[in-house]
Amino acid sequence: MTDTPRDRLRELLDAVLDEDNRTLDDMAGEAYASPYHFNRLLSRNAYEAPVTMRRRVMLERAAWQIRQGMSVTDAAWEAGYESVEGFSRAFTRAFGHPPSAPADTHWLPAKNGIHFHPPMSLWVHTTEQPMNPLTGQLVEHDLDDTRQLLEIAKGLPDEEYRKERFPAHTVLRWDGEDSSIVNVLEHQVFTKEVWLAAIEGTDFPQERANDPATLLERHDAAAARWLGFVRDTESRGAWDDRLIDALCDPPESFQMGSVVAHVLTFAAHRRQLARQMLRGAGVDVDDGDPINWLRARRGEDRGDGADGA
Repeated sequence: MTDTPRDRLRELLDAVLDEDNRTLDDMAGEAYASPYHFNRLLSRNAYEAPVTMRRRVMLERAAWQIRQGMSVTDAAWEAGYESVEGFSRAFTRAFGHPPSAPADTHWLPAKNGIHFHPPMSLWVHTTEQPMNPLTGQLVEHDLDDTRQLLEIAKGLPDEEYRKERFPAHTVLRWDGEDSSIVNVLEHQVFTKEVWLAAIEGTDFPQERANDPATLLERHDAAAARWLGFVRDTESRGAWDDRLIDALCDPPESFQMGSVVAHVLTFAAHRRQLARQMLRGAGVDVDDGDPINWLRARRGEDRGDGADGA
């Protein structure tokens, strides 16, 4: 009798999905590998970093559990989240709606086709066509980075938040001046709200408060819809589709790909402008480097020269 050969990839996946393994070190220890080599092996063989895969599969399981009647609170704890608020934010970003609304499907986009299969198995969908990684990283970095800046702004005194720092400075003439932190961050959020209204065929967004907490709520609501729109456009290969925007006077035609490029271009500029103003307000803020964002998201070390030095 010969021994059944080891399935090393299966062992790595088991280590990722073991409920007792919450950190990269835990996963690597079960797989008898160093965190560096464990991360490298799984990323190479499954095209997804272990921390990212675990987060996604646990959200897929939570979506299935909620559809079966489990409470949002219990699903959050079982998925490894320390708060229902954090779970709800992650779920909304992933599925495009809060966990209080059951997901149509518990699968999320995955390049490797690996998904949660109830009650506690994996399913490999070999023909899956997920969003282009570059597109996904550009869009998701913008959303995460904007949220970080809004969180930082919540800690500012109101006078610093509203202080005019760059008088008459304008990024886009139809938005008005970007002369203060509040102007820049409100325009950052409002831009997506307006485009989503045009894309979804809803009314022009109503004027709302622009304090940091309210802007953060507005951002979270728009972020999930924006990510859902980009994913849908990608999955349908609809980048050349055109939108006739009736919110413009007169109505104007826009190619979908150019809309996303427009939003990402000026969002990146405004995020760096906000950082410049935050430093002027005495805040020690990072550079917003997408390299470091992606490394942190994958649970990797920054490494030497991460800031481009």
